[in-house]
Amino acid sequence: MTDVLLSAAEGEPTPIHPLTESKLAGFLATQPPNAARAAQLAGFKAKAGQVLATPGAEGDLALIGLGEGARPDAMAMRALPVRLPAGDYRFAGAVEGLDPEHVALAWALGAYAFDRYKKTPAEPRARLVVEPGVDLDEVRQIAQACALVRDLVNTPANDMGPTELEMAAREVAEAFGAQIAVVAGDELLQANYPAIHAVGRAADPTRAPRMIEISWGELGHPRVALVGKGVVFDTGGLDLKPSAGMRLMKKDMGGAAHALALGRMVMARRLPVRLSILLPVVENAVSGDAMRPGDVLASRKGLSVEVGNTDAEGRLILADALTRAAELEPELTIDLATLTGAARAALGPQVIPFYTADDALADEIAAASRQVGDPAWRMPLWAGYEDALDSDIADLKNDPDAWAQAGSVTAALFLQRFAPRTAWVHLDIFAWNPRGRPGLPAGAEAQTIRALYAVLKARYA
Repeated sequence: MTDVLLSAAEGEPTPIHPLTESKLAGFLATQPPNAARAAQLAGFKAKAGQVLATPGAEGDLALIGLGEGARPDAMAMRALPVRLPAGDYRFAGAVEGLDPEHVALAWALGAYAFDRYKKTPAEPRARLVVEPGVDLDEVRQIAQACALVRDLVNTPANDMGPTELEMAAREVAEAFGAQIAVVAGDELLQANYPAIHAVGRAADPTRAPRMIEISWGELGHPRVALVGKGVVFDTGGLDLKPSAGMRLMKKDMGGAAHALALGRMVMARRLPVRLSILLPVVENAVSGDAMRPGDVLASRKGLSVEVGNTDAEGRLILADALTRAAELEPELTIDLATLTGAARAALGPQVIPFYTADDALADEIAAASRQVGDPAWRMPLWAGYEDALDSDIADLKNDPDAWAQAGSVTAALFLQRFAPRTAWVHLDIFAWNPRGRPGLPAGAEAQTIRALYAVLKARYA
C-alpha cells in the first residue's frame, strides 16, 4: 500500500494543480481549449474535493479543487490515488497552508484497499512523488500502522479470533524487538484477571480469552501505557443483540487494533518511552458457561461489579486491563475502545469523543486533532452521573441507571474507577466508515491514533 509514495519517478510524473474556485478560469485560460472543454463537460468547478485528469498545454495534467475561503484540508487529498488514473504524479508547487508530509500521508491513506477475499485484487493506485524534505520513512510507518488497524478490523471474526489477534500482536512485538507475555484461558484466574475470564469463558476453548502485554523501551524512560478493548466478536452475551446490532461486531476489537497500531508508531519512531501495550482479548459468546444478568464479578482491583447487562462487556475487560496499567505506574495512560453506541448518537461516526480529567492533556489532543486532521472532541467526565453506577449488592454495576441517559459519559466514569490516578484519557472510537467515499471506503477506519501519535511525539521526541 505504501509503495504509492515515491522519492523519485522513472519518467516525468503528471503534474497536479490544486485550484481554488476563483483561480480556475485564469488557469484554464493558459491551457488548450480542450482542457477548458473537459472541465466544463465534467462539471469541474474547483469545488473542494473535485478531481479532474485532462490533457494540458505540455502533456497530461490533473486538477484538484480546493473550494473557496476555507482553509485547505490535507485529508481531502485521500481521494486522489483512487480518482486519478494509475501512473505517477507530483504536485505542481506546494499547496498553500498544507504540510507536504500531511499531503503525502493523505495520499497513502487514500490508496488503501482490503481485497483479501476478492477474486480480483484491487486496481493499481496512482503514485505520488513526494516533495523534497518529506520524512518519507515516518509517513510510511504511520500509513502502515493505519493499514494494520484497517486490516485487523476488516477481517471477519472467523479469521480474526483471539489467537489471530495474538499472532498480530506477536508480529508487531517481534518486528521491533519488544517483549510479549500472554495469559490465556483459566490461567487468567490464577493471574488475577477475573473480569476478562468471566466475559470470555463462554467461547469455544479454541477461542479462549487472553490478556496480552507488550513491553518495549529502556528502563528510566517515562512509562506510557496503551490499553485497547479486544472483543473479537460481540453477540451481546445472554442479553443477545438483534441481528442488525450484531452485523458489524467483528469490529469490536477495534480498540485493541488501534492500541497496537499506535504502539507500532511509537516503536518505529523509537520515542524515548517505556511502552506497555495491554490488550484484553475475548469473544463475548453464548453458552452454558456464559455470565448472566445479575451475576456479580470480581475484578483485578478488588471492586465487585454487578452485571446488569451482558452486552456492556467491554468496560469489564478494560477494568482489569486498566488496573494492570495502574500497577505499572505510567506517566500517561491511553485507552481506546469501540465502547458505546451512545458515542455515535452524540457525535456521529466521524468525530471521536475523548474523556480526561487532565486539562493540559485535553488541550494537547484537541490541538493535535486539528493539526493532523484526525477529528476528536472532548466530552465531560460529569461527576453528577457517578451514582448512576451504584449497585445495591456490589461496589458498582456495569449498566448505569436509565435516568443518567449519557451512555458514553457513564461508561467513561465506570472506567475512571479503575484507571491510573496519573494522566489518563479514554477514547470511545467507532473504527468504521459507514459511508464509502473516494479514499475513504466503507469499512474499517483508523481514528484518533494519528492525533495521539502527534501528542506523544511532541511530548517525548
